[in-house]
Amino acid sequence: MTVRLRAFLEAEEAQRLAPYACLSWDATRRFPLDPPPPVEDFRTAFARDRDRILHARAFRRLKHKTQVYVPHTADHPRTRLTHTLEVAQLSRTMARALGLNEDLTEAIALGHDLGHTPFGHSGEKVLARILAGAEPTCPLPEEVIGEVGTFKHNYQSVRVVDLLEHRYPAPGLNLTDQVREGILKHTSWCPHFPFPLPHTEGLRLHQPCHLEGQVVALADEIAQQTHDLEDGLANGAVSVEEAERLPLVRSTIDQLGPSYRQARSSFLKAATLQRALIHRLVADAVRTTAQRLAAFGEAHKLRNRADWQAALPELGYEAVSFSPDLAPAFAELKGFVYQSIINHQLVNLQDHRAQLVLAGLFRAYYMNPLTLPPYVLLRFAELSGRPYLRDVPFGQAQEEIRLHYHPDPRFVRVLVDHLAGMSDRYALSQWETLYHPTGSSW
Repeated sequence: MTVRLRAFLEAEEAQRLAPYACLSWDATRRFPLDPPPPVEDFRTAFARDRDRILHARAFRRLKHKTQVYVPHTADHPRTRLTHTLEVAQLSRTMARALGLNEDLTEAIALGHDLGHTPFGHSGEKVLARILAGAEPTCPLPEEVIGEVGTFKHNYQSVRVVDLLEHRYPAPGLNLTDQVREGILKHTSWCPHFPFPLPHTEGLRLHQPCHLEGQVVALADEIAQQTHDLEDGLANGAVSVEEAERLPLVRSTIDQLGPSYRQARSSFLKAATLQRALIHRLVADAVRTTAQRLAAFGEAHKLRNRADWQAALPELGYEAVSFSPDLAPAFAELKGFVYQSIINHQLVNLQDHRAQLVLAGLFRAYYMNPLTLPPYVLLRFAELSGRPYLRDVPFGQAQEEIRLHYHPDPRFVRVLVDHLAGMSDRYALSQWETLYHPTGSSW
């Protein structure tokens, strides 16, 4: 029996995958692997990236980060981690059907939300508002606002894998450029977005994402809308009857026939419906994309891998997408989920909590950096060249903060990195400790 080492796996990829797929032997990294891969290397470059993401601390923290509903108040709502796993599963299914690189899509999917804040998208909005100087409880100097940039979770995810994780001699996780690009482009992005990415090399900011990355972007949308609908049904934010009025849901139920109508409970109905919606959306996207690729290849007379790789940028930003018939129905589902579930009282309570907690933590840390953990202060000292704050004579610390911390955009960005990395639970515990030091928090 032959052991399938990396060279074998790479050659097998080249034979098996479609000519428009990314091949592992074409993967590029900013830094050489240190130490180099062993002689018995059983992983392709993208499989190695997948494993690096799985072992990252930022990945582990996703289990305590909100997707829509607060994860620690019940056992069953999705968390940012379970959402990530669902995106990875859908991405692999679509990639396999289209002849794309499954390891690459899985690595992108597992890393796409590493930069997400506590409290879901609510936390993301709070940090962006603070950095824009629009949060009255956290005023920043005008010169800082002009330089520090804004916040968006896909950019922060790249910042995490390029800079903030520390497991290897090189900065970050030293992932391949193809994975980094897919992580950035899983949601909206633009070449000149005011966010301080450590390195833009390899991200191809002026080009559409490769097809594996586009698969993850669409899988992310499918997972979000279908599992948010299921969680909303379970939490009573919407009823099955309300969901059944949507054209996409109604036509899906018609396809299900008696298996849905005869379900004995609303829970079984919701599970059956979610399963059927996912299958229908994935099947439509795969079929539509395959037809689009076939027509593109024929129109451009693409006969081999070299032809395809040269022509891929012309495919556009949404080569992987739904059919013209299904896209409007999916948009209507998305609007329904936002209006009836994301806008529900339980979720708005979470929005208020995000505002209260993150703004309160930022204010406390900014006004008195000595409340920060040592590793955060050490990071700023390394960035700025200033002395470690706890080494500054006690009587001089406030002057050091006034002169060299408050006017420095790098300090504000260090605070935002610290806050964005927190889990919901940790952010709440830190806020309790600072503002309500009683009981267990004391």
